[in-house]
Amino acid sequence: MNNAKPGMEHRARKRFGQNFLEDDNIIRRIVKSIRPKAADNLVEIGPGKGAITEQLLSTCPTLNVVELDRDLIPVLLAQFIARYPDFKIHQTDALKFDFATLLQDSDGNNRGPLRIVGNLPYNISTPLIFHLLSYHSQVTDMHFMLQKEVVDRMAAQPGAKAYGRLSVMVQYYCKVENLFDVPPESFNPRPKVDSAIVRLVPYTELPHPARNVKLLERLVNTAFQQRRKTLRNSLKQLLPAEAIESLNIDTSIRPENITLAEYVALSDKLADTLGKDGGANS
Repeated sequence: MNNAKPGMEHRARKRFGQNFLEDDNIIRRIVKSIRPKAADNLVEIGPGKGAITEQLLSTCPTLNVVELDRDLIPVLLAQFIARYPDFKIHQTDALKFDFATLLQDSDGNNRGPLRIVGNLPYNISTPLIFHLLSYHSQVTDMHFMLQKEVVDRMAAQPGAKAYGRLSVMVQYYCKVENLFDVPPESFNPRPKVDSAIVRLVPYTELPHPARNVKLLERLVNTAFQQRRKTLRNSLKQLLPAEAIESLNIDTSIRPENITLAEYVALSDKLADTLGKDGGANS
């Protein structure tokens, strides 16, 4: 997804997942939810033709944006660089971009933690979210427009059909707030799905820290690859039933009924069986 600035000619490209947001009321509501401040280290992913960018810059003139479509760069520069000389565009793939490079200015001064916003392309939204979670300790908050189904999965609780790998890992790092829905008619061209705005606030201290987060990721991924099976069967390649039962977890229930805290306990048990502390909460 991207943002449109009326009057700027640029045809949306399917390969970039472009659907330009054109609803001024929605744009204002998004910016009001973000509450940008002048001193923020603010980053926008997928500025498109600058509809949200304009309002962010009016408050935070040191805005950085990450845009893959090189044909949009002159559109953005023509609109903003004369009025906002500290506005910076990074023409690159957000999936490959090192967001830690934005923590300091060109003189090496600390700019503070990141605040990340964006209309994320639906075709890469999940891998991009996982990429951004790797910077969780360097981020104050994130506000994204995503496919409503993806936001529902992020916010889902145990027992819900939407609850899965994305729910567990996003909630491991962040408080998740589903803010509001955005209908297809707010975009040009109209997407075939509803959208939603989500706020992710990384925890200063993880509520359920795993001894080895890589093992947690592996265990959660393994469990939900076979989500229709019981926990006993979905995890049998990693943990024997006796090890699971020693944690007072019922092996006859499905992965979608296991809480985040229980998944962390299972991953710590896996660390014990493998003789690994791991130690890294990346």
